[in-house]
Amino acid sequence: MNNRVIALCAGLLLAGQVRAEFHLPALPPIPEIPAPRPIDSMPLGNSAAAPEIKLDLPIAPGPFEPTWASIEKNYPGAPSWLREAKFGIWVHFGPQAAGQSGDWYARRIYAPGTLAYENHLKNAGHPSEFGYKEVLRDWNPAKLDPAALVQIYRDAGARFLIIQGVHHDNFDLWNSQYQPWNSVRLGPKRDLLGEWSRAARAAGLHYGVTFHHEYTWWWWQNAFSADQEGPKTGVPYDGNLALADGKGKWWEGLDPRLLYTVNLREYAGVSEAAMSPWNPPPAGLFTRHAAYAKWYATWWALRIMDVIDHYDPDFIYTDGTGTQPFEGSHTGTGVKADAMQRVIAHYYNRALERREKVDTFSVIKFRPKTNGTVNTEEHGIPSDIKIDQPWIAEAPVGDWFYAPNFTYDSGMVIRYIIEAVARDGNAGICVSLLPDGSLDAGSARMLREVGEWMRCNGQGIYGSRAWVRPGEGELIDGKLKMLPGGKLGKKQADFVFGPEDFRFTLGKDGALYAFCLAVPAPETELKLTSLGATANLLGKPIRTVTLLGHTAPTLAWRQTPDALVITSPSTMPCATAIVFKID
Repeated sequence: MNNRVIALCAGLLLAGQVRAEFHLPALPPIPEIPAPRPIDSMPLGNSAAAPEIKLDLPIAPGPFEPTWASIEKNYPGAPSWLREAKFGIWVHFGPQAAGQSGDWYARRIYAPGTLAYENHLKNAGHPSEFGYKEVLRDWNPAKLDPAALVQIYRDAGARFLIIQGVHHDNFDLWNSQYQPWNSVRLGPKRDLLGEWSRAARAAGLHYGVTFHHEYTWWWWQNAFSADQEGPKTGVPYDGNLALADGKGKWWEGLDPRLLYTVNLREYAGVSEAAMSPWNPPPAGLFTRHAAYAKWYATWWALRIMDVIDHYDPDFIYTDGTGTQPFEGSHTGTGVKADAMQRVIAHYYNRALERREKVDTFSVIKFRPKTNGTVNTEEHGIPSDIKIDQPWIAEAPVGDWFYAPNFTYDSGMVIRYIIEAVARDGNAGICVSLLPDGSLDAGSARMLREVGEWMRCNGQGIYGSRAWVRPGEGELIDGKLKMLPGGKLGKKQADFVFGPEDFRFTLGKDGALYAFCLAVPAPETELKLTSLGATANLLGKPIRTVTLLGHTAPTLAWRQTPDALVITSPSTMPCATAIVFKID
């Protein structure tokens, strides 16, 4: 579709000729759930051979139809602001922080032998009596101040936020019209997403909202179990409760199925997967629960569309390990539906209606290049330059939810950002908040140090793109030595680079930026073989070389046939990586 047609559609929408006619539909009631059969007694249906279900779910009118072909055809390309921003903070915060047990606390309180289970027993009670629903009731991040935190993140150099909307725990962190288990009705009784979005807009930061509830309908399956040994052997966990069980209790009127979903352990592999660290069930369809599966996919979509319509985020993010949510395999096992296409088409039509252009994007983890989607690299970073699609490298400091004794080191965060942008990516760093919503001292110090470095060297980061090679230096198995993958911790903080290890970016000013990943000793000769005259990768001779943050008038350097040779000055502007600007 050409720009003239898109503009015409936008004009009609803004004129109110279409907008007033569309409202999100009501959520249908949960369909009848068949009585559970014995665990592992039912084979999963063949998802590969099954057709994709088309949901009976209307979307906002516009040129985008709920098909990948229409999305690819009409999407104008990733917005320029993403390349300009480059560095963001991942606001991965919700009631699971209350456990101070790291990621997946909600599920693991139903898994004896895990840290979360032991912490929950000690600090709260047995999950048959004090389950996750009570965690939701009692969680109150009284010190959470999104406006103050956003200013800290901006001072650290972040230019966008990734804000958690709902995690696998199924608890919506906004005034959700489709999920009564939400932060306005329970716990803090605050519209947390509203507070974060207003703070981001006031600070001039772009923000997106993340949705992790594709996992949820199989993620909770161990909540339908019970201890297999000890004093509570055989006593069912609270996932087994029904709506009627709440009569006269604090949660009266709240259906447990809308939190814990329904028991699906009759399907082969579901129960085993529920007790694993993170694995989804095998690929396949929940054939006896087809009506429920279609309902759940509709519910999943409506909750995202609710946020789109009420908060107008700059991007949406869906978590998963397959090419799209609800594909019948990976984390999308159980049903095969077009829920993702409907959400994206609705989102882009709404963007066109409100903004007169589509300057938004949709993150689908692990989806191959699709015009209209952005990918992520969780924990790891590609070894080579990756320009086939826009992408965001994402990693937490310590873990995705708070636990004691994390390692806080600004150097590993800075090097993670450098590794990502040198390969044409962006970086999103999670700095986990305490259960009360505050930053601990280590996190605050680390962010201040990152901000100091970014203010000195950000011109080589913001708006940059990859050069012809990501860097040079020591090789391991024929590839550049890189910051280790995984969550950012002691291993990354202690990782040693040498003065021969460089990364490159091409700045929006046309200059080449060379990041030395180690701070060299004073008056050391640094040799960049990629910039030798014989290699001719720049296409012309070097005119000037400066060190960002270095105030002395001159810097000794020479370009030889074999290398650009720079003599480091007697004092260094940074304690982590130093950055040379090469014109």
